[in-house]
Amino acid sequence: MTDAPTLSTDVAIIGAGPTGLFAAFECGMLKLDCVLLDALDSIGGQCAALYPEKPIYDIPAHPAIEGGALIEALDRQIAPFAVPRLLGRRVEGLEGHRGAFTLRTDKGDVISARAVIIAAGAGAFGPNRPPLAGLEGFEATGAVQYYVRRRADFTGTRIVIAGGGDSAIDWALALKDEAEKIFLVHRRDRFRAAPESLRQLDEAVAAGRIEKIVPYQLHGLHGTNGTLHGVEVATLDGDTRVLEADRLLPFFGLSTDLGPIAQWDLDSIRSTIPVVPSSCETSLPGVFAIGDVATYPGKLKLILQGFSEAAMAAHAIHPIVRPDTALHFEYSTSKGVPG
Repeated sequence: MTDAPTLSTDVAIIGAGPTGLFAAFECGMLKLDCVLLDALDSIGGQCAALYPEKPIYDIPAHPAIEGGALIEALDRQIAPFAVPRLLGRRVEGLEGHRGAFTLRTDKGDVISARAVIIAAGAGAFGPNRPPLAGLEGFEATGAVQYYVRRRADFTGTRIVIAGGGDSAIDWALALKDEAEKIFLVHRRDRFRAAPESLRQLDEAVAAGRIEKIVPYQLHGLHGTNGTLHGVEVATLDGDTRVLEADRLLPFFGLSTDLGPIAQWDLDSIRSTIPVVPSSCETSLPGVFAIGDVATYPGKLKLILQGFSEAAMAAHAIHPIVRPDTALHFEYSTSKGVPG
């Protein structure tokens, strides 16, 4: 096999979700060249793939911004730096040492980088699927879905949403004005969500926009040829009822897998990578981890914290790439965007 041409850069960023995109911006502000790599065919990570129309409420200066709109804004922010993107590529191998790394993808790309930022989020992800007979047939027609990409697709439908966490509550609230009827199914009458979301849920229940079905769990699907007519639910005591519904949205979290990253010479804890909090450097010098994949005491899995980690990692990388150049930190209001 012939050797593939090598792309040389200062920083290889693995993951083109919001944290990876902002890392590209921070590198650009420090005049560090970088390349973005992602296994998905487009930028945005979970924001774009799972909830492009879901409002996010904790991005500074945005009282609410949809996931897709956030990615579009981050993309515009890095536009002046013309960052190369290698999308639809899975990084399979990492070799070398601080200041001289070689990465290889499943498509044969070879990238030479002086530092690496892992912004892989949850890694490869997929939904935790409920163990229901005939599930695959309803998945194939879209009667059972695990992500909401367009709220308009649910206009006038009867929806069963299953789960007790933020995703279940957020989507029940987001779809209550689109759907004809929403049933919210959970095994107990206690939900794990932000206090404001729970307040809004109580209001929607009182107004009849959402019906809580507790304490019940999913038990079966009723329908023919992939068309859903009802969702059967059951209590722990075996009492059952059938909810008339066209769609089922089970939100039981994601199964995650670091993939080849887990085979690299990095310390890891349950699909996360421990880092030094002040720099986000991993146990492998010159390799940094930011966003949901990174862990340290006091870590919060918030996009805004990932943005802060991106800035810290970029500043820690500067002396690796420019060892003879002192970094005189300036605010962006005074230095502007480098030309």
